[in-house]
Amino acid sequence: MKTVAQLLKAKDQKNQDVHTIQWDHTVFEALMRMSEKNVGALPVVRDNQVVGIISERDYARKIMLKGRSSLTTKVHEVMSAPVITVDTHKRVEECMNIMTDSHLRHLPVVEDGKLLGLLSIGDLVKEAIAEQADLIKQLEQYIRGE
Repeated sequence: MKTVAQLLKAKDQKNQDVHTIQWDHTVFEALMRMSEKNVGALPVVRDNQVVGIISERDYARKIMLKGRSSLTTKVHEVMSAPVITVDTHKRVEECMNIMTDSHLRHLPVVEDGKLLGLLSIGDLVKEAIAEQADLIKQLEQYIRGE
């Protein structure tokens, strides 16, 4: 299985950009950025360090359902924290296990304190399917004696 570094490198340029939100911005600003960038979550940063993550799920459960205002509520009040991160040496399978066990949909990639990327469960599933398809193809070729 590929490593996180290989997976990040293989993503197209549009999907390599990591969009973040400052911890003291409003939830409304976070929602606007998610909408503009067409993403479902943003790593939350403070002093250039990832301190949490805010997602559409956080908005639905912690703002809408609680009757709070996204215009006045700060990101740090509703973000998911502490944030679970991985480094570039982890394998896709390990990341999938982390996300499954922790019920996560997004996983920030951090190396030496620097945010390098954000993996979604979709990124990992797509890679796992591609690897399985390649393995099936190799096995079929082996059976046919090619």
